[in-house]
Amino acid sequence: MKCYVSVNADFSEEGKLLPRFVRWRDGKIYRIDRVLDVRRAASLKVGGNGIRYRICVCGNETYLWYDDMECRWFVDEKARSTG
Repeated sequence: MKCYVSVNADFSEEGKLLPRFVRWRDGKIYRIDRVLDVRRAASLKVGGNGIRYRICVCGNETYLWYDDMECRWFVDEKARSTG
C-alpha cells in the first residue's frame, strides 16, 4: 500500500536532495542512518515513480520515493520494517 509520509531533507552543496528524517502516519519520527543509493525508478508494488532512495533506518534497509511530479514522499507500507 502506498503511504505518503513527511520527510525532513537537506540540499547538499551540489544541489542533491538528501532525506534525513521520516515521520510515519502514527507520528513516530525515524532518523535515516544512511542513503545507500539514489536513482530514478518506479515502485512496482504500489505504483508511482520518481526518485528512489534506498535507505537504512534503525539498521534496516528500505525504499523511500520522492514523487517529483507531485512533490510528495511515499513508501511501500508493507516494506516498513523499522521498529
